[in-house]
Amino acid sequence: MGHRLNSRMRNSGCGLFVTGWLSAIATATVWLPNTAPAWAQSLAHASPQFLAQATGSIICPAQLGAAISAIVERPQFARSRWGIVVQPLSVKGTSPPLYTRDARYYFVPASNAKLLSTAAILYRLKSQYRIRTSVYRVADPTGQIVLRVVGRGDPSLTNAALKLLAQQLSQQGIRRIDRLLGDDSYFNGAEVNPNWEWGDLQGGYGATVNGLMVNQNAIDLQIVPQGLGQPLQVRWENPSEAAGWQIINTARTVAATEPEFLDVGRDLSKPILRVQGQLRVGSAAEPVAVSISDPAQNFLQQFRTALAAEKITVAQAEVTTRPASQSEPEIAFVQSPPLATLLAETNQESNNLYAEALLRTLGKVSVNASNSSPLELGLSNVKATLAGLGVDGSGFILVDASGLARQDRVSPDAIVQTLQVMSKVPESSIYRASLAVAGKSGTLRDRFIGTPVQGILQGKTGTIQGAVSLSGYLTPANYSPLVFSILVNQSDASFSTLRGAIDDIVLVLARLKPC
Repeated sequence: MGHRLNSRMRNSGCGLFVTGWLSAIATATVWLPNTAPAWAQSLAHASPQFLAQATGSIICPAQLGAAISAIVERPQFARSRWGIVVQPLSVKGTSPPLYTRDARYYFVPASNAKLLSTAAILYRLKSQYRIRTSVYRVADPTGQIVLRVVGRGDPSLTNAALKLLAQQLSQQGIRRIDRLLGDDSYFNGAEVNPNWEWGDLQGGYGATVNGLMVNQNAIDLQIVPQGLGQPLQVRWENPSEAAGWQIINTARTVAATEPEFLDVGRDLSKPILRVQGQLRVGSAAEPVAVSISDPAQNFLQQFRTALAAEKITVAQAEVTTRPASQSEPEIAFVQSPPLATLLAETNQESNNLYAEALLRTLGKVSVNASNSSPLELGLSNVKATLAGLGVDGSGFILVDASGLARQDRVSPDAIVQTLQVMSKVPESSIYRASLAVAGKSGTLRDRFIGTPVQGILQGKTGTIQGAVSLSGYLTPANYSPLVFSILVNQSDASFSTLRGAIDDIVLVLARLKPC
């Protein structure tokens, strides 16, 4: 997603929105409105009636249908399609839901797909699972020092981890590596999900997944305004990553009264960055993430830099996709944080790379002996795991883990069933802790501030072109805990308007009281 971008940018919950192609260039458009987004200003977009009622009158369960219908049937939503389920967390017998609207129909879930994929990943791998990155000594008949670094798809691995690996090698007295092999064979199959749109692949939120990953397979940039009329400055957060890149920059600094927008794209086959658009004079720098076109080669380059800092020279380095044919001793390793920590980044910050890497990890450790790719095996494991827990398998079709694919189809029923069954498993607290908290953390940190919902909603947001969603757990002050899913598709309303309506519905739920 666009989690690397601050609140001035158009954040999707899954990714930035893409304007399409310029020859071979895919460009992501980031709009910078005159003020911070309305949804980030304590629900300023909500209707005056709902703001007045937020701490006011109670709503009886019998009144809930009319209250929600009044929101979703507003004139601006005449072309929108809503799917909603509201259910007590603890369902007794065959008790009907408190409210449903097209609950069994398929919707594009956006990042709400992560609720399903992370549930299965957590249940199968358990909260303390870690991903190991290793360095092995390769036997060489000529006496040369040949090392193999094996990546296993750790999405959290950074330059700091590479430094630790280099330090371990230095402590063993290694001062020269004659040949360094970057083993990128762990995940077989295509690195790029064939269901993702081409334009998504250039942004940091759409970075590809492979075995050798570092810094989330993305380059972080700062786009900095200069004097009036001057080009915007492009700063690399890691200057060493600038080598080999050509920048075509036509972006300008404009007056304080002008609108702001940025188009930052890269050539999909060459190291060319294109920066277009405008920022106001005196405004803050804007962070942008651009995906790496050759992540395994980038990993080797960053590792060589870490080795050089430890005064270890590398004569030759190359990427291989051919795994080791014999047992090789491990001489250095680093491990990811535990899965519980990785899932918090996945769901709270809606991190697509984490979701996709963990799905492939689930597929890789599967006992299935077929030659299917980790992506296919991961998806089949999600389906089987959730079905085994009691989720209706016919209620969802996933082609990725993150929800970036527009081909994902999920019913509100399936999401609510997943939330309910995950409240009963031993990992329940870990799962819920992975979600954002209204007004406090993650993608909900700027929503519901100053309302009764702040701090009592744990949920997952989602937004891609044409789809906005929010699902999670809610504990009203005067009612039993609830699970809910709200999905809206096919709308011509703005994202802030749709989020505002969704928030209005949640405010209604917070006012429930038995009566």
